Amino acid sequence: MQFTVEESFWELFPDAAIGVIAAKELTAPENIPSPQLDALSRLLAAANGMAQLHLPDSNIAENDVVKVWRDAYRLFETKRGARSTIEVLLKHVLKHDPVKSVNPLADICNIVSLKHALPVSAEDYDAIVGNLRLCVTAGGNDFQPLDSWTKDPALAGEVCYLDDEGAVRRCWNWCSGERTVYRASSKSALVIVESVDPARREELEAALAELSALLQHNLGATVETSAVVTKESPSIAIG
Repeated sequence: MQFTVEESFWELFPDAAIGVIAAKELTAPENIPSPQLDALSRLLAAANGMAQLHLPDSNIAENDVVKVWRDAYRLFETKRGARSTIEVLLKHVLKHDPVKSVNPLADICNIVSLKHALPVSAEDYDAIVGNLRLCVTAGGNDFQPLDSWTKDPALAGEVCYLDDEGAVRRCWNWCSGERTVYRASSKSALVIVESVDPARREELEAALAELSALLQHNLGATVETSAVVTKESPSIAIG
């Protein structure tokens, strides 16, 4: 699979960086030993606590790690109410409603996202058709939201991850679709961590390294790709 971030994206976000991990041969949740699941629970609880450090202001939109994404989302077409995934997670923390366990891979993504205050998402690697690209869309790309029977195609001017079948993720990192969402039964994952702030490049690289280590240690993953895509290096082979 080739992953390419197209020029239409870089025209809006020349300083962005996209970290990508291809993780294969993931251990099924039911086969993960209880001590490792307990360890992930403790890490998630700790990450909820660490996230408080990113929230000095009680107004979610006034915190730097959220504001930078609010500003980014004003530069392209979005669904009404669409927000970066990091804002969604940090809202839970701000409301004293800790982010809860979902499944081991989702928990790992949320642990790293909360700790580093960066969006982290995962798709089912095997469900992606052909090559993957991140771009500003012309619109009409096929998409079925999670838990919905109704199609909701991408908007013209929207930032999306696309494969050869349609949209993989809408409004940049806001929403996965039924077709490619990572599920507990998935055998492999494409994990993506993103930064739009050039001052946080080292934070992104630290998050990527931590994701790789957690995936290998807790899910027995074979990490076939771990790389950062930038305007200067906009395309990589994955897997």
